[in-house]
Amino acid sequence: MGNKSSRISDLLLLVLDDLSQEDFKRFKDKLSYSDLEGKRFIIPRSRLENADRVDTKNLLLKCYGGDDAIDVTIQVLSDINQKQSAAKLRKEKEKGLVSGQKALEISPKDYRIKYREYVWEEYQVIQDKNALLGQWVNLNRRYTQLLIIQKHCLLEEKQHEIMSTGRKHANMMGKQASPGSIATSFDPDDNRVNPRTVVLQGPAGIGKTMTARKIMLDWAVGKLYQGKFDYAFYINCREINLMTEQQSLIDLIFWNCPERNAPLEDIFANPERLLFIIDGLDELKFSLESNEEHLCFDPSQKKPVKVVLRSLVRKSILPKSYLIITTRPIALEQLQKCLKYPRYIEILGFSEKDREEYFYKYFGNERQAVQAFGVVKANEMLFTMCFVPIVCWIICTVMKQQMDRGEDLVQTSKTTTCVYMFYLTSLLRDHSPVLERGKQKHFQNLCLLAREGVLTRKILFEDDDLQKHGLKEADIRSLFLHKKLFQQDIDCQSAYSFIHLSFQEFFAALSYLLEEIPEMADKSDCCYEDVRKLLKDFGEGGNEYLVLTVRFLFGLLNEKSRKTIEKSLGCKICSETKQVLLDWIEAEVASKSCQKQSEIFCCLYEIQEEEFVGRAMDCIPEIKLYDNCLGNTFNSLVISFCLRHCRKEQSFHLGYLLFLSSLYFNGRVDENLPLLFEGLKDPRCNVREICFKRCNLRAASFEILTSVLTMNQHIREFNLQQSDLGEVGVIKLCQALKHPNCKLQTLSLLGCNLTAACCVNLASVLCKNQSLLELSLGHNEEMGEAGVQLLCEGLQHPNCKIVSLRLDSCGLTEACWEAFLAALKTNQSLRELDLQNNDDLKRYLEADKRSRIRKLKQRNFRIQIIL
Repeated sequence: MGNKSSRISDLLLLVLDDLSQEDFKRFKDKLSYSDLEGKRFIIPRSRLENADRVDTKNLLLKCYGGDDAIDVTIQVLSDINQKQSAAKLRKEKEKGLVSGQKALEISPKDYRIKYREYVWEEYQVIQDKNALLGQWVNLNRRYTQLLIIQKHCLLEEKQHEIMSTGRKHANMMGKQASPGSIATSFDPDDNRVNPRTVVLQGPAGIGKTMTARKIMLDWAVGKLYQGKFDYAFYINCREINLMTEQQSLIDLIFWNCPERNAPLEDIFANPERLLFIIDGLDELKFSLESNEEHLCFDPSQKKPVKVVLRSLVRKSILPKSYLIITTRPIALEQLQKCLKYPRYIEILGFSEKDREEYFYKYFGNERQAVQAFGVVKANEMLFTMCFVPIVCWIICTVMKQQMDRGEDLVQTSKTTTCVYMFYLTSLLRDHSPVLERGKQKHFQNLCLLAREGVLTRKILFEDDDLQKHGLKEADIRSLFLHKKLFQQDIDCQSAYSFIHLSFQEFFAALSYLLEEIPEMADKSDCCYEDVRKLLKDFGEGGNEYLVLTVRFLFGLLNEKSRKTIEKSLGCKICSETKQVLLDWIEAEVASKSCQKQSEIFCCLYEIQEEEFVGRAMDCIPEIKLYDNCLGNTFNSLVISFCLRHCRKEQSFHLGYLLFLSSLYFNGRVDENLPLLFEGLKDPRCNVREICFKRCNLRAASFEILTSVLTMNQHIREFNLQQSDLGEVGVIKLCQALKHPNCKLQTLSLLGCNLTAACCVNLASVLCKNQSLLELSLGHNEEMGEAGVQLLCEGLQHPNCKIVSLRLDSCGLTEACWEAFLAALKTNQSLRELDLQNNDDLKRYLEADKRSRIRKLKQRNFRIQIIL
């Protein structure tokens, strides 16, 4: 039998290969429409549309079996006037090449085994959305457990879930999740009722189809519903939409079978041992509601495919069979009218642990997975949206490509706007390739609904809200709005929401940028006024709820993102809005000394355009960062990015040069500092002053920080006040200060717990660095007499150019005064010596102050002593 099947396969492929491209196209067209003699099954056009010659050969063999496939091919070839090819194939058949007995009947038990093997082969692999030819992924190696819930949540719970972010959001999802699983979905409920229909619901991209395929695979290998179902059949509603010929339920079953010789009598003998998985019911182009006369009751009865599927769902066919139906929530209301005692299960998405597991499974490399997940976890919004499996896939795919190109994952990671845009375009590609002309207005209305909700702090919308925006019957709502039913007093209330508040904010931002459809184009000036009002409201205190909307507004104006959105939506983005954003930044800085500075940086990071960011940074004279602004990798990445775009440009404002001149940081420093330092090292960074206060730098961080001094020659002032450097830190600092590229002029090490050993290295700096003019070493009592004497030796060196030396509160003594006198014999550059709050020295000088001061002045008459 094996040799025969192989010969038939080879012969069919040989005949199809002989056809020209045009004739092959006609062959497939005829094959999908012909009334084939004696053949009750026709291959749907949807299966043939993109099939090549090998695919078509396989479809013929699958649908009709070996001998019948030959007969069908001969008939279709004759119908398209390829009589020579038809005669050749007929001759080969008559010669006995493909003649012989029909396929031997096999026992029902053997067929069940064979069918399970077939299902395993069909469902063990999947293709990613961006897969190239021949690229497949093992489903078990990729599939990650999803949180499910079998109860209805309260309205307040849903509101908190939608609004929460980061770990809080993950914890809320975990609390809602039910202890049950897909495996127990047909178990009796509290009333001891066994459901025969399970509805698996969730928003687009949450993993419904992947779960449906995993059910098929686990059933095939005996891991799921063991002993409960003899057969499981998968029905894809997208393919149902493309079927134009009448079908029977048997025809739909045959699509799941490896051959046409399925033992139908055995299959239908025990309908209670049949499971049908209907995937994507919300995508059907027809209603399930119908009168009884529009149903069928016989599995072999041919009817329009919508009647057959409607009958299966409503249980007029095989009423004892079991169903698993996947759908978006928008179809639940219609579905509820058609089902008897269904069990509803909602897919919530990935828990925090599941998200991490998905990264490990995707990358298959622990080092890469840890690195990628670490970057995502640092970005609160990306981490939050990773509860949606398709978002996890998008992020992993982009990061894997970056790793393959050898890019620094932290430096080149995609912005939040970019990931949300990929999510939007992915949903549109899968469910509506390009928005039709009439639906563009619906999409704009959806964005306006989102905006209205953001501005009024509303996240759950009612039917009246949808009606107001013309969305009550719009198809677009089912793709982006999640419908939920809540109990309210003695009634039920339905409400709609976006999958998460952040996605609502993304749509709200889009509403400010989408140009109106042509008939309303004359109102385009309103767009700018709306943006100005949004930014004005955001700039005022207490309006933090607008943060993400404004960030997305910036991100969507990135040129690449703008073109992607325009291509996907068929709508234009108003790019001239960029000037409005620049005007706002300039006004914000001028009027409020940049109180929202860190948020402006986040906005600039989202837009990722060098010229725009450079112009914006020109407006900011001073960067001040406080408290936990570097508390995670993302914030450090944002600041580092902005530092890279500090251009050396002069603009006059209030009579002085206004360019980026200072960088202050006050607070704790952790492992995220090295990322910030990388921004400071960039040759484009024009920072003049760095001030780190009370920072306990780690050795690795300090080494990177000091390397900034050798790589960025714009830096003139360096303040490490009250930072515990330690001897190793001082050594690293002094090595940098002695580097010929270091152009530092002012160094402050006030209160840094310096010791005499530290002064050895500082003295060597005074001998080597001729650009250093001011040195502040106050509040370092541990230096002692020995330390001061070492410093004075450095002051005596002819290369020393120090003009100001501050040694207040350092516990100086009489011996220190003598060391100063010795130093000033040769040092003529020192103009200021601060010796305040040194009690022992003060008492010594007061004994003969005039004489002793005069003696020092004789050595350097220009010096000013501060006591």
